[in-house]
Amino acid sequence: MAQPTIGHLDPVFVALMDEIKDLLRYAFQTSNALTFAVSGPGSAGMEMCFVNLLEPGDEAIVCINGVFGTRMKENVERCGGTAIVVDDAWGEPIDVDRVAAALKQHPKTKLVAFVHAETSTGVQSDALTLCKLAQAHGALSVVDTVTGLGGIPVAVDQWGADAVYSGTQKCLSVPPGLSPVTFSDRAVAAVRARRTKVQSWFLDLSLVMAYWVGDGARSYHHTAPVNALYGLREGLLMLREEGLESAWTRHARMGSALAAGITAMGLGLQVDDAYRLPQLTVVRSPEGIDEAAIRRDLLKNYDLEIGGALGAWAGKAWRIGLMGQSATPRHVLTCLSALESGLIAAGAKASAGAAVSAARAALA
Repeated sequence: MAQPTIGHLDPVFVALMDEIKDLLRYAFQTSNALTFAVSGPGSAGMEMCFVNLLEPGDEAIVCINGVFGTRMKENVERCGGTAIVVDDAWGEPIDVDRVAAALKQHPKTKLVAFVHAETSTGVQSDALTLCKLAQAHGALSVVDTVTGLGGIPVAVDQWGADAVYSGTQKCLSVPPGLSPVTFSDRAVAAVRARRTKVQSWFLDLSLVMAYWVGDGARSYHHTAPVNALYGLREGLLMLREEGLESAWTRHARMGSALAAGITAMGLGLQVDDAYRLPQLTVVRSPEGIDEAAIRRDLLKNYDLEIGGALGAWAGKAWRIGLMGQSATPRHVLTCLSALESGLIAAGAKASAGAAVSAARAALA
């Protein structure tokens, strides 16, 4: 990222953009022509999907099982659409049967939106089934995989997904500020068939496409974050060098080791093994312990940051991320040792050394 900044229409930079598109197709497992990086964080990728695919009066089924499904609903309403909400409990995956019932009740549904890897709860939902359901009812699918891309299987073409967005700062190990996106031919056709202007000029695909897609000269749309894209290219090259399957296996192995250590420490996990994300583990904090004080201790004394819980779980749990270059045995063992030490110092019951021993056994 410290390389000299070149012009955003420089032929060398245009060639780099094409390379990034190919690398993103590999990461997303898609052949979609319209695959690129939005100049903004994952929230910008989310908004791009909704403002381009929805028009005032359209109906959209929005699946909510955490914070980021709620943000999808907000986007639908700001586009002038009607959000048909399918709610599921925090810590549970999206109920595909309830989505199927909603599609039958609302035959005019334009799109189905859901979070594949819910960052607020550490839950993975069945993207394949949900996308196929939407397609069978003539609806488009919008998929949030901000925390999924590079960490767990993401197979856009196999799913039949229509609009998928992610972020760079999770399992790709790239600084925040860009949002990888990919759009199917069906989604592009829907954009071209719009009756009204896209409400956002900056995120209007019909304009952005002219900058990212095409041979040779590109139409100027905005000044791309050149150095951030240098970083994305390197992160994607690292992913390709490791291999997608190897990256998925590594994250799964580290997540299992962390869970084994947490359990051995006597702490509970908020999400069932069957659908718990390996790269994001939500841990119940012990009663009578100030969970925020434990987090402050870890940051101050071990230079280790874990997240507090959100929404209804706030103050009751921790969110521990093992993403990208953080998904290593060293990070797992350091985290468990530091957390155990902090809990013992705070007066919690914990068997010294049990967590690290359990994690080592899982890694072996």
